[in-house]
Amino acid sequence: MSKYKQAVILAGGKGRRLEPYTACVPKPLMPIGGRPILEIVVEQLNYYGFRHIKMAVGHLSGLIEAYFGYGKKFGVQIDYSFENKPLGTVGPLSIIRDLNKNFIVLNGDLVTDLNFSNFFKFHIKEGNIATIGIYKKSIKIDLGVINLSNHKNITDYIEKPTLQYYVSMGIYAFNKKITEFIPKNKKYDFPDLINFLIKNKQKVSAYFFNGYWRDIGTHEEYRNVNEEFDAISHKIIKLRRIKSKRC
Repeated sequence: MSKYKQAVILAGGKGRRLEPYTACVPKPLMPIGGRPILEIVVEQLNYYGFRHIKMAVGHLSGLIEAYFGYGKKFGVQIDYSFENKPLGTVGPLSIIRDLNKNFIVLNGDLVTDLNFSNFFKFHIKEGNIATIGIYKKSIKIDLGVINLSNHKNITDYIEKPTLQYYVSMGIYAFNKKITEFIPKNKKYDFPDLINFLIKNKQKVSAYFFNGYWRDIGTHEEYRNVNEEFDAISHKIIKLRRIKSKRC
């Protein structure tokens, strides 16, 4: 078990929604403000005391390993867990060794000014098996929305409404017991795991966050983050500055 706070970064996906870029560049190495998004994430984790980082990699993993090495340049210790086959969004945890009693897990394609230390402290205080970072997302529907009765009569017509949902930020904190609920070396996703935990009476906490949060899962989101980054970079990039390999 590491003496440092521990984070697992999920960086093994193929990023199909960002093709053709991700055909030759893994999504976590896509540049934001001239730097790979994953470098920004690593720097943030370091700032908040998560200095043992495990990267779950698969697609084009050699490029990620070549860029980060074992983390010395970035002030952290980096280990790699390689997927020989796609294991879904949470399945990679089943093959990662030496997990701390409590640790955080996050996607390698997000930009946020979340205080990871406060998030982790909340998880420890709650004492539950899992904590999910939650964000209120507004979604504009560019169509007229129809509500119907059971008899197929129209009961309401709403023109282009904005709907709000609580969504997962792709940031989690887990107790190591979580691995008992994840099938070994099989494809398994976060919704499957969380719903299984709830069904089996395991408590899952919600950590509500209303700061800056984006992912780069689509071309539109990637473009938006790059357009916004200069204005919000002082919130994202913390005090420690790394001499970056510019993209």
